[in-house]
Amino acid sequence: MSEPKAPTPAPGDTYKGWLFKWTNYIKGYQRRWFVLSNGLLSYYRTQSEMGHTCRGTINLATANIAVEDSCNFVISNGGTQTYHLKASSEVERQRWITALELAKAKAFRMQAESDDSGDDSTSPSASQGAGSRNSEVQSTLRTLGSKVEDLSTCNDLIAKHGSALQRSLSELEGIRLGGETSEKIRQVTERATLFRITSNAMINACRDFLALAQAHSKRWQKALQAEREQRVRLEETLEQLAKQHNHLERAFRGATVLPASQSNPAIDSKGSVPGKGDVSDEDEENEFFDACEDVQEFITVPADPKYHRSGSNVSGISSELGMDDGTTSLDEQSLASNPESPQSQEVVPVRKRRTRIPDKPNYSLNLWSIMKNCIGKELSKIPMPVNFNEPLSMLQRLSEDLEYYELLDRGAKCQSSLEQMCYVAAFTVSSYSTTVHRTGKPFNPLLGETFELDRVQESGYRSLCEQVSHHPPAAAHHAISERGWTLRQEIALASKFRGKYLSIMPLGSIHCVFEKSNNHYTWKKVTTTVHNIIVGKLWIDQSGEIDVVNHKTGDRCHLKFAPYSYFSRDVARKVTGVVTDKDGKAHYVLSGTWDEKMECSRVMESSRGGENGADGRQKTVYQTLKAKELWRKTPLPEGAEDMYYFSTLALTLNEPEEGVAPTDSRRRPDQRLMEQGRWEEANAEKQRLEEKQRTVRRERDREANRSTNPAEEGKEPANGAEEVEIASEPSETTYKSGHQDNYKPMWFERQIDPMTGDPTHIYRGGYWEAKEQGNWDSCPDIF
Repeated sequence: MSEPKAPTPAPGDTYKGWLFKWTNYIKGYQRRWFVLSNGLLSYYRTQSEMGHTCRGTINLATANIAVEDSCNFVISNGGTQTYHLKASSEVERQRWITALELAKAKAFRMQAESDDSGDDSTSPSASQGAGSRNSEVQSTLRTLGSKVEDLSTCNDLIAKHGSALQRSLSELEGIRLGGETSEKIRQVTERATLFRITSNAMINACRDFLALAQAHSKRWQKALQAEREQRVRLEETLEQLAKQHNHLERAFRGATVLPASQSNPAIDSKGSVPGKGDVSDEDEENEFFDACEDVQEFITVPADPKYHRSGSNVSGISSELGMDDGTTSLDEQSLASNPESPQSQEVVPVRKRRTRIPDKPNYSLNLWSIMKNCIGKELSKIPMPVNFNEPLSMLQRLSEDLEYYELLDRGAKCQSSLEQMCYVAAFTVSSYSTTVHRTGKPFNPLLGETFELDRVQESGYRSLCEQVSHHPPAAAHHAISERGWTLRQEIALASKFRGKYLSIMPLGSIHCVFEKSNNHYTWKKVTTTVHNIIVGKLWIDQSGEIDVVNHKTGDRCHLKFAPYSYFSRDVARKVTGVVTDKDGKAHYVLSGTWDEKMECSRVMESSRGGENGADGRQKTVYQTLKAKELWRKTPLPEGAEDMYYFSTLALTLNEPEEGVAPTDSRRRPDQRLMEQGRWEEANAEKQRLEEKQRTVRRERDREANRSTNPAEEGKEPANGAEEVEIASEPSETTYKSGHQDNYKPMWFERQIDPMTGDPTHIYRGGYWEAKEQGNWDSCPDIF
């Protein structure tokens, strides 16, 4: 579509044309149709929308117009509306600037005159009809027309008499002084008198015209302003009606795919990708209903009313579905993690933990300048300054998985393994809620670094993490609770920087064992992606699938983390799942988002049908009872945006404590300096620790070479080979094949996992006993 060649604007003219408007960092500039009229600049997606849908309007009377470069300019009203625009050429941009400046001056003048006017009696009221205003305008126009005719007649007379006067003066100059002099002088005097009379008549007519125009201009301006305000109100009303209509349509379509208790995802969605510009149609642009990228593999509908009975009947239904006698189903108890519930109030902290850390300093550093040479490399091998870190280590981030430990406490009380599976699945999702705003990179732990989280008196659990390998980097974690559950995991991070985004793939399995039932659950983590590395605001997404398996009963929960997509109409950060028994029969459907909440609905019946999925197969339709809330994210503390978006638990993780091991992350000096805002010192300390770790590693390798090959004792590896790192990216294969550090962990030992058959590090014991005795003699000096 070629751009129309707009004429050079004149004052008061309506000016139209195509411009490119900035939408967001993902889509950049988008072509829009702009209309400048009556001091208002409006824009539409296409010309055809001018009759029904205005995407945004800005009043030029209070707007600022700034030129950025040859084709770009910015219009802002000093508030929420800011348009970043770009013309196709410098000439076209200058035409728009001229038109906008003229319209702004005119709008400002009209507004000032309207504000100065105190003639309220002549203002159009709500009772005035369009007909009376129209007749008044027509009468005034006729009067003005007659005045213009008088001015025209006076103009003709002035021209006629002026010519005669000029001729007389010319003749006067050409004659000789004599008897005719007095006659010529008399003629000049007469004609000059006629000219003066005509001029006075014209001046009076102009004065009348001006007085009449001044008397009516303010009334016209007020009438025009009232019409503008009414039009704006009508446009806003129309826009609201259009949105409500759109939401109703989506709710109508969603009535066949969502439980009746769930609200419209389009209304409840919180996910957004930040961009610059005003709040307008750019969010609506992201809805493409004709090209849904990925859809859930099942459909849930409200169950038949016969299932919604009293508590005794529901228990009967539970027995019919194969539940153990005497069990309490999810439909009989409140699963909402309400802070006012007795369950959450029974734990009273015995120690007052800190609620603030020093605010993050405003240090600016170009991430691209550092990472542009690291494309394709593994993240742990990139020397990063602390400017991109947060003052926590990876071991502390791993301990944050226990933030919603209450879910495992509740799961330990369940008598049904299927209900217990729902809590375990919600726990796996809750561990990602802390990452939604946390774009800072945690400190890579030093080999042998540990972190303890002792919350026995407050929450009934204690956990220990240790960095058991540096190549590939891997951390082992063991947590045990007095309320009947144990959690252990070994996580190695495989990461790749691809330019626009950074992918982090956790390797290793997570195990959760409940003491009372001996149910043993395992699962793995999904991929974390950090977007907008090069330009724009960083944002994080989680995507992939998780299978939570109960190895004792064969129960399984398949969770799907939907990747964010502009082409999907689903709620952002969506997670769905189905809990099935060993025979594949579905008992519960899970739904929610990984950054906000998870709900579960009991399945009453299931059948094949509905629309086909992405692979052509028919989706399963589940009839479910009303959804119950399993988990909801705790709001961030006040001022979290200045404290790295830390949660209440994260703020306490690096709090100094007495009696912890010398290798504890709390004692790490570079991390402590960064938390205190002394980043330059932290960078220097970080380099010292890394060099110390390399030296220790070289010595350890030499010791290993002496023990395996005594003939090589005393020889240095050629070409500094002791510093050569693994060139390939860590993968599941390299992770399972073994570690390359010749290092024996202090508190964990490498074993073959009896459940998965993979090599892993399992807690050997002794840490908490050493802490009670204060005996840390065997701990290495890593700091």
